[in-house]
Amino acid sequence: MSITIRELVTDDLAALIELDRRLTGSVRRDFHERRQLAAAEDPTGFIALAATDGPDLVGYASCHIQDGEFGAAGRVAVIDAIGIDPARRGGGLGRRLLAALEVAAVKRSVGELVSQADWSEQSMVRFFQSAGFELTPRLVLKRATTDGLDFDAPAPERAQGGEVNLSDPSGDDYAALSRDLIPVRSLAEADLPALVAIDRKVTGRDRAAYYRRKAAEVLRQSGVRVSLVAERDGQIAGFIMARTDFGGFGRVDATAMFDSIGVEPAFARHSVGRAMMSQLLTNLASLGVETVQTQVGWNEFGLLGFLARCGFTPAQRLSFSRRVG
Repeated sequence: MSITIRELVTDDLAALIELDRRLTGSVRRDFHERRQLAAAEDPTGFIALAATDGPDLVGYASCHIQDGEFGAAGRVAVIDAIGIDPARRGGGLGRRLLAALEVAAVKRSVGELVSQADWSEQSMVRFFQSAGFELTPRLVLKRATTDGLDFDAPAPERAQGGEVNLSDPSGDDYAALSRDLIPVRSLAEADLPALVAIDRKVTGRDRAAYYRRKAAEVLRQSGVRVSLVAERDGQIAGFIMARTDFGGFGRVDATAMFDSIGVEPAFARHSVGRAMMSQLLTNLASLGVETVQTQVGWNEFGLLGFLARCGFTPAQRLSFSRRVG
């Protein structure tokens, strides 16, 4: 067997879709075509490799580069597709593809490889474990978009001394206001300075470059309204940013990932988060997206509480990572 590992090209698409069909039992043409289009628009944001034996495609691996999603600091490469022809398994081809991904990722100043797998995918879990990956201290949460949108409305939690803590925008109290009373609209390019300012107040970091990139991604998604801002008293009170994901990590259903959320501290505990989440779920359901997911650090208790009140529960997925470089 003389295997060559090279960049995936347009001419590989038909063979890639067929190999993926053999592995997953589903034709995920939409996912692979969308991924190829996204990589063409942003070639520095994706790495896609093919393993070939002569004219035959016998394996593939791809990842996308993240730089700030889910509140992380530093660039990471998210491995969301990897597959080996069943007849070629057991010969180390998966490890070779992973090593080639690592080399390409390090050239792009990536410091960490990350991925996910369903806990029942024992072969994939063993693969990552044998390749030196470890479980991350992050929880993968999910929610159906079609479940009820009438979230619980517990009384506001109060900081020691009896005063309402407005410093944590994730602690939205879900007072009896609906998204109809808090205007929520699609993100516009002119909103970027307000998003950066809110994020700086919440995180203490200047992540202007991250939000410029995210806004550019959103504005390229014509007609897909999954990144939103809320307004109160004539100013932006919060934002939530999400993307549709048609097939990442081997999924065959349409899933959305939301990776950024923030509420202006002055408007914390005014149901801004509740209104944005309700509108996001409504928009996603109208697009035929059945599930929304996110990732949260195990000790981000305020955000975990907010998401629990929004109906999110732990997904049956494990998150892995490995330092590189």
